[in-house]
Amino acid sequence: MRTFRRNRFVPLILVGLSCATGVRALAFADDGNDKPPAKPATTKIEAPAPLTERERLLLDRVEQLEKRVADLEGKANPGAASGADAAAVQPASTTPAASTAGVAAPGTASGAIASATSGTTPVNTDLVAKDTTAVVPSQATEKGKSGAAKPGKTDPFAFADFTWLNGNSRTKDTPYATSFFTPEIRADVDYNYSFNHPKDDTIGGSSEVFRHGEVQLTQLGVGGDFHYDNVRARLMTQFGLYSQTTPRNDASPARGQWNLDNAYRYISEAYGGYHFNALHGINVDAGIFMSYIGLFSYYQFDNWAYQPSYVSSNTPWFFNGVRVQIFPTEHLKIEPWFTNGWQSYGRFNNRPGLGIQILWRPTGWLSVLGNQYALGEEALGNPDRVRYHSDDSIEVKYLDRPENFLSKAAFSLTGDIGCEHGGGVSCAGNSAKGPKQSFLGFMFYNRFWFDNDRYGLTLGGGKINNPGRYLVLLPPINGATAASGTPYFTENPGDQFKAWDASGTFDYMPSQYITFRWEFDHRAANVPYFSGPGGVTPTSCPTAPVVENICGSPGAFVPGFAPDLKKIENRINLSILVKF
Repeated sequence: MRTFRRNRFVPLILVGLSCATGVRALAFADDGNDKPPAKPATTKIEAPAPLTERERLLLDRVEQLEKRVADLEGKANPGAASGADAAAVQPASTTPAASTAGVAAPGTASGAIASATSGTTPVNTDLVAKDTTAVVPSQATEKGKSGAAKPGKTDPFAFADFTWLNGNSRTKDTPYATSFFTPEIRADVDYNYSFNHPKDDTIGGSSEVFRHGEVQLTQLGVGGDFHYDNVRARLMTQFGLYSQTTPRNDASPARGQWNLDNAYRYISEAYGGYHFNALHGINVDAGIFMSYIGLFSYYQFDNWAYQPSYVSSNTPWFFNGVRVQIFPTEHLKIEPWFTNGWQSYGRFNNRPGLGIQILWRPTGWLSVLGNQYALGEEALGNPDRVRYHSDDSIEVKYLDRPENFLSKAAFSLTGDIGCEHGGGVSCAGNSAKGPKQSFLGFMFYNRFWFDNDRYGLTLGGGKINNPGRYLVLLPPINGATAASGTPYFTENPGDQFKAWDASGTFDYMPSQYITFRWEFDHRAANVPYFSGPGGVTPTSCPTAPVVENICGSPGAFVPGFAPDLKKIENRINLSILVKF
């Protein structure tokens, strides 16, 4: 508005100056008013009258104002970085979440790069593992001064367009972004049909799919990234099924008071921090942020498929703690973590967790991501059990020909390995210290884009082996949660669990802000695990009152009731995904 007023003021000055000059000329003409007008043939063309001192001053002021307006317009509309990651970078001077582009989202691809220059995308102030791409003006680095990077330094991951990545938002701009705030709105509405036809419409074993035969709002998020004077903050709300299902998989609120699951229930991301103009940017953030372990993003809009394989679905979507994002070069991010625990609002015992993410993108067609986690005591009530986990991914774009009908192709490969030791279990194998408690898995996806990226086709799947079941998502039998457990599906040391899946996904993307998705999923396990026709909810409760469809306490044994679990599940998913 200020720029508009100044732009309007300049022509007014010019008009006024012209009028003044005209009046002055008329005055000269009126001096000989009583004499007959001179004949045109003898009229003499005189040189323009010299400017007065006042007129000279006015012209100088006009020139200065024009120059000032040009400077202000240049600062208000800096060039936007391309790619979600670039947006996530704070003016090095957001990931995208942009987050993306910083670190991918919970479970999400774990972590979006937070702005290294201005925040992983102005849209996602997390710079990168998952960035939410968006274009916004650079954040100011000093009050009254532009936040643009110093000459010779480029924003991290801004050298190429990384919106093709699995787990990264594909939006390239945010319509209403300002130099102070980059808004973000997300909607995930889906319809899931299980060929097992559970009579209670309950689907288990997934972090993304929860109901059968119904149209449901999985996620509605409203928020965005704040950035000014190198100070950063991000907020994304969480309404819909995620507000109930995500806290359910965290057992840490069962220790102590204050109902942490309710305190954070409607928040998916919330943190504040500061951007330091060192190297290619350093961000220090504290709060809840995406983890990007498992590559996929917490937000389905960012992903190549709706239902990710177990390696992603069973691992963290978020961390609660402190992170430091260091960008030594425009190709590299190093991000240490200090967290309460493995996707937990609080500590499970007396020791927090430590981790680090390393993201390397040497070219526009390659992304290498490594997430390492260690030392957390994640077994509720067992302070002697310690966890280690390594999650590593590579993504390669091997075809990029926009002029062709098959315009682009890429693949992602993720491998996870982890274990627990102490407290009655062993990392190395069955021994006197206890049975083997480990996690080993992979997932592979291949993505094709057609007709200028208007259509997408993804084929993929994966497999896991998780003896001890410490990362297996507990089926919600009689309302069971991660804290309650259930005798109908135990998670004891030595309990075996092996599973695999495959999926095909077709996307129609008429705009960068919306995706219409059709997907088929086949999932299988070595033990009964998926909801069958009889469902997982007791139909009668002989021993206790029924409260919210739960007989007695959550997960409790109910005489005469047995859940109907199957080894195989086939599903169809139809969804509409929106992101601004």
